[in-house]
Amino acid sequence: VQLQAFGGGLVQAGGSLRLSCAASGSIVGINSMGWSRQAPGKERELVAHITSGDITTYSDSVKGRFTISRDNAKNTVYLQMNSLKPEDTAVFFCYAEIRITYFAWAYYWGQGTLVTVSS
Repeated sequence: VQLQAFGGGLVQAGGSLRLSCAASGSIVGINSMGWSRQAPGKERELVAHITSGDITTYSDSVKGRFTISRDNAKNTVYLQMNSLKPEDTAVFFCYAEIRITYFAWAYYWGQGTLVTVSS
């Protein structure tokens, strides 16, 4: 199983970016998916989470600006980021809770994609 993230880059403050993360491999099903981020010199922070029933949660720092969504047919999770701020600069990692056999679930992480917001 692999998760591959796309969509990072350089954007000016106030701009928008859309991240995507696709899961591939031997997948029986996917439960929750989400995004976390790690800024230089800081601990990793959970940014957004979405359940299999499309219930979403966000960190207070991004609430109202970021939107998480998923496409189950494509095993893909998205993060629409609007009104970006310089403090959003970080490496963003996607994750997914994946059923790999009928009885076995495991968390998988993507490789990270860098988002840089200039002031």
